[in-house]
Amino acid sequence: MCGIVAYNGTKEALPFLIKGLKRLEYRGYDSAGVALQNKNGPLKVFKKQGKVAELEKLLAISDGKGTKGIAHTRWATHGKPNDVNAHPHASGNHNLSLVHNGIIENYAALKLALQKLGHQFESDTDTEVLIHLIEEVQTKDNLSLIDAVRIALTKVIGAYAIVVMDVNEPDILVAARKSSPLVIGIGTNEFIVASDATPIIEYTKKVVYLTDDQLAVITKDDLQLISYENKEIPLSVQELDMELERIEKGGFDHFMKKEIHEQPVTVRDSMSGRINASEGWARLGGLEDHINRIINVNRITFLGCGTSWHSALIGEYLIEELARVSVEVEYASEFRYRKPVIAEGDIVMAISQSGETADTMAALKSAKEAGAFTYGIVNVVGSSIARLADAGSYIHAGPEIGVASTKAFTGQVCILSIFALQLAHRKGTISEPRFRELLVALEQIPRKIQQILELDDKIRFIAGELKDATNALYLGRGKNFPVALEGALKLKEISYIHAEGYPAAEMKHGPIALIDENMPIVLVATNKDAYEKIVSNVQEVKARGGKVIAIVNEGETAITEIADFSIQIPETDDIFSPLLSVIPLQLLSYHIAVMRGCDVDQPRNLAKSVTVE
Repeated sequence: MCGIVAYNGTKEALPFLIKGLKRLEYRGYDSAGVALQNKNGPLKVFKKQGKVAELEKLLAISDGKGTKGIAHTRWATHGKPNDVNAHPHASGNHNLSLVHNGIIENYAALKLALQKLGHQFESDTDTEVLIHLIEEVQTKDNLSLIDAVRIALTKVIGAYAIVVMDVNEPDILVAARKSSPLVIGIGTNEFIVASDATPIIEYTKKVVYLTDDQLAVITKDDLQLISYENKEIPLSVQELDMELERIEKGGFDHFMKKEIHEQPVTVRDSMSGRINASEGWARLGGLEDHINRIINVNRITFLGCGTSWHSALIGEYLIEELARVSVEVEYASEFRYRKPVIAEGDIVMAISQSGETADTMAALKSAKEAGAFTYGIVNVVGSSIARLADAGSYIHAGPEIGVASTKAFTGQVCILSIFALQLAHRKGTISEPRFRELLVALEQIPRKIQQILELDDKIRFIAGELKDATNALYLGRGKNFPVALEGALKLKEISYIHAEGYPAAEMKHGPIALIDENMPIVLVATNKDAYEKIVSNVQEVKARGGKVIAIVNEGETAITEIADFSIQIPETDDIFSPLLSVIPLQLLSYHIAVMRGCDVDQPRNLAKSVTVE
């Protein structure tokens, strides 16, 4: 969850570190800190509770000089957010300093053993235990920093990405990872280490992605990778496929608003080179390369968390309807601790924006070990899930900085739509005319999303009518039930209004008891196949004094006449309705949160990439 950035080069490190922390702040913003060192100089540590802006105030009155440094923005796991628990953490002798993303699961046992050896701890964190462990290993046998880190990590259970400094070895940084991301940017006489590529892209596009159980030894002139067995590992240098402007706000007040408005482009990018209505084909490279194996599959299992779980639910509807393959959707966090039945040849598909979601990655590993064919749908190129899966597809949405996912969701649903179409076409479960009809409809989605975005002022007005609510109920049927779940999640995440999503038909089985004049009901009502039943749902709500906000197709009249507010969106085939019906819900949540004075891009207690369990 936390964000790490480090620099070793010939320039002043602090500007790299602070700018990097700001770009990584979506990963956590409970506290922030830096440690700096000039050659042969002392180690200087500055840390502060709160966002990076609070750290900047501290540094403005401090001596922040140094050409080598490490920095951290925190999402708290062990220990409350405060100055003491903020990273970097120091060893007992104050020679070593460390930043860490992850969780050391056996920290309590290690801490007890270290206390018996005389170590004293200042913080409540598992990270401080790790730096004391490295110190103990180093001083006991008079080891170099590289050997001390390498040996200490063999005693650790858990997930980590770390960067370590030693005042007595001023030329080097040592970095390592296990189940948490870390990437190293290669510049001219300088290296930048970060949790993801966003702090790096401004300076270089040449990067090395660390993999599990690798150590990086970094000087200003050289980068070396070694294993925990002290064997050198060849470098695999990759080119970043990212542009700097994609991680800037571009004139919008918030990243979330920008990313909502990017969706006509990002959905089109997700389709690019993958469908062609005029020629009549749909083709995901990752699927096509294994098509003979996949078309004979009996069951597909989706793994996801949060928004990705909602997109997987839509994938279930699409694949079962079009390709007639049995699909199960699992919370990755539950799947990995059950004893699921996985048959050899089953397909297990992991969906994750970051490609680093800890629970999803662990669940995918267990499925792979059970003999399943694994497929990843991720956004971040080179991420852990992308490397772990047997095959997969990138959604090509570009960096998503807002913590509440928007364009990643529509990108995921777009890929799942193409997957279902391609699989159905190859299996022969839909006719050629129907296949081509759906291709035409899918190609029109980006233009129709743009039309919905032009309703922004109307949606803002409706948001003003709902901003003081304390609860909300989101209802949908069929493929729009997961959209209702996603809409409720967005409202919870960024406005802190309690909201729940339900299948509309389930309202009578409990939730109807909650309905009164203070309970807004958001109804996703674009389904053509269950239209009359949805009209009945609206009437049931209105009969009990509920306030109805309905998402309906253009030209719809029956629901519009009885709803308090209606948002009419362009009509599409029911198969693809989630790609359109979710857009007003994103905008509604955004405007409500802004009106309530909430921090839209960095909502409390959340972080973008959940790399811890």
